[in-house]
Amino acid sequence: MTWKHPSSPVTKKFKVQRSAAKVMAIVFWDAKGVILLDILPQGQCINAARYCSTLDRLKEAIRRKRTGLLRRDVVPQHDNATPHSANLTQQWLQRYGWEILPHPAHSPDLAPSDFHLFGPLKRHLGGMAFETEDDLISELRNWFDNLDVDFFRVGINSLLSRWQKCIGLHGDYVEQ
Repeated sequence: MTWKHPSSPVTKKFKVQRSAAKVMAIVFWDAKGVILLDILPQGQCINAARYCSTLDRLKEAIRRKRTGLLRRDVVPQHDNATPHSANLTQQWLQRYGWEILPHPAHSPDLAPSDFHLFGPLKRHLGGMAFETEDDLISELRNWFDNLDVDFFRVGINSLLSRWQKCIGLHGDYVEQ
């Protein structure tokens, strides 16, 4: 409520539109493209058990899409978020012999998804409206499927120079 003079004009109320629902997507990709796009059901959060389930799906996707890779070293990169660093996740990684590429805390400039993937994805989705969650998921899959393999190769290959620059600057990476 507001205090106003009796002769003040009536305040207009704006129509409230339902805000867009958020969808959480976990994307595993390499220099050849997307290996796994895992969409969490609406309202579900990621925790260690859910993340280990995603890693199970990733392992199967690698077996299908990158034949022979599981016989060599698999070195995913993820940040230090609780589901990634939880004991359950660490046990899963040890069981399958997966080593994690270290990721310094608060360093999105060293995470290929942050510095290479999400920006173009946000620009692509900007201004779009989707009737259903399935429409959004379909658009996500379509966008990833239509990216040229060079897009992924450039993103992964730039990680090396970013790491070298960060090490050369003693951890103080600055985008130029």
